[in-house]
Amino acid sequence: MTHRRVDHRKTAHPDNGAHHEKKPEPFSLRGFLKTLGPGLVTGASDDDPSGIGTYSQAGAQLSYGIGWTMLLTFPLMVAIQDISARVGRVTGLGIAGNVCRYYPAWVLNIIVALLFIANTINIAADLAAMGDALKLLIGGPGFLYVLVFGVASTVAQIFLDYKRYSAVLKWLTLSLFSYVAALAVTKVSWGDALYGIGVPHVQWTSTFLTTLVAILGTTISPYLFFWQASQEAEEQRIDARKQPLTEKHYGAQSEFRRIRADTVVGMAFSNLIALSIIITAAATLNASGKTDIETSAQAAEALKPIAGDFAEFIFALGIIGTGLLAVPVLAGSAAYAIGEGRKWTVGLARKPREAAAFYGVLALSAGIGIALNFTPINPISALYWSAVINGVLAVPVMILLMMMARRRDVMSRFVVTGPLYWLGWLSTAAMGVCVVAMAVGFFV
Repeated sequence: MTHRRVDHRKTAHPDNGAHHEKKPEPFSLRGFLKTLGPGLVTGASDDDPSGIGTYSQAGAQLSYGIGWTMLLTFPLMVAIQDISARVGRVTGLGIAGNVCRYYPAWVLNIIVALLFIANTINIAADLAAMGDALKLLIGGPGFLYVLVFGVASTVAQIFLDYKRYSAVLKWLTLSLFSYVAALAVTKVSWGDALYGIGVPHVQWTSTFLTTLVAILGTTISPYLFFWQASQEAEEQRIDARKQPLTEKHYGAQSEFRRIRADTVVGMAFSNLIALSIIITAAATLNASGKTDIETSAQAAEALKPIAGDFAEFIFALGIIGTGLLAVPVLAGSAAYAIGEGRKWTVGLARKPREAAAFYGVLALSAGIGIALNFTPINPISALYWSAVINGVLAVPVMILLMMMARRRDVMSRFVVTGPLYWLGWLSTAAMGVCVVAMAVGFFV
């Protein structure tokens, strides 16, 4: 009988190979900014026009007392997005690409179908808000602007060079600073604002609970998981020096440090902007008794008589900027999910002829989103059902993600453990509570 020789170097503790890690380079701001990518864009796209509407409504209805939710959601967002990014970087595949390899086909089919529907409705609502915002600024036909924004975003994704396009997305994140500018020109009761941020204030009313569910559902959305995981896989594919960490594990710890920094910055940026919107709405709209805000464009318009032309202008400008960022992420995450699930050739770095089916799904999602604005269906009203779908979808996707993160046949030596793992489950439980609260709301 022959005996196989075991190479103990490959079966050692997950930390084996750490001595091969490069020593961290001295910190430089320029170098740090270059490392930001999927996490920053994901966080910024979370503040899409629909999200801006939710935060404006929260501040208008509940004033400063809802600000604490941004501190609550921050660690939950970081944990689940960090885990999503790790799955993409370790395996070289997005979430759908892993689900199709390790779970039944019907599970994947339900997930990607719901994601496509929810994302498409969200695209329609975001385009409607962008059209209304530009109409506020320069007048003219809002529906024409919807068409221009939708077509321009789709064409850019399909035909622009990936490195150039990803740089454009990173630059677009700067548009969100318009909400910091809006806050700067607003008269705020900072004592009340800081109290609302630091001290949780819960009201057992349907308005408060509905708003709380909406905020959690807005900040922790399935398309964000899919996008960040797929973008990590994409960044690895286009870099000849990189391979999936399951194949080349050296340098893993430096990659995880990069992912952590990128994700923390992205989610902190997202919540800072959301908090700026809440405080601005509380200090202006709520303070003047204007609590019937339903959309981001309505919030911008309502600011004019209260905070002046400049506040309306920068608020509306931010809607357009973040919409240009969010629409590609929504369409792209749907395309990645369906393409990876079908084992197609995927990737925004590929030429259209190399990934025709992938780009076809992307264009279809964006096209339906545009078309919904020209039907009797009100995209803003349809957002309610998009939120319902996202809420229902988020929990099973997060459970699958947490299960994959612990499977050695998926993550090899890089299974997620420790505080990050348990924080990921806490985030999943929080979304589960949201869904239950939302379901109860249907019957109350």
